[in-house]
This record gives sequence, structure tokens and C-alpha cells, in this order.
Amino acid sequence: MIMNIFFGVIMAAAFLLVTFFGLGPVMFADGSMSERMTTLAVVVLTYAALVTISVVFVRKRMAKTGH
Repeated sequence: MIMNIFFGVIMAAAFLLVTFFGLGPVMFADGSMSERMTTLAVVVLTYAALVTISVVFVRKRMAKTGH
């Protein structure tokens, strides 16, 4: 139970930090278009990694509890 709450808080914080520090520079940067697209690619890959970690964790927890 505590692990689920702890993991949820950590993942929520990670998503918020990626959104704030990742999408902000993509939308409001004054750099070139290629620089913005490179940053966007890194942000999208980071989101994909976070989603993958979340799904793996949830599936392991579901299998462990038998649901």
C-alpha cells in the first residue's frame, strides 16, 4: 500500500517536472526550429519512458495481488 502511494507521488512529480521543464522550452524557446524539435523529441522519449515504467510497475503489482 505504501509502495503504491510512494510510486504514484514519484511518477506524478516526474510527469510534472518533464512537463514544466520539457514542454516549456519547446513552446517558448527563442532558438531555431531544429533546436526546438530536438528538445521535443527528447521530451516525447522521456514521456514514453515514464509511461513504460508506470505500466510495468502497475502490471507487476496487479499480478502480485492476483487482480
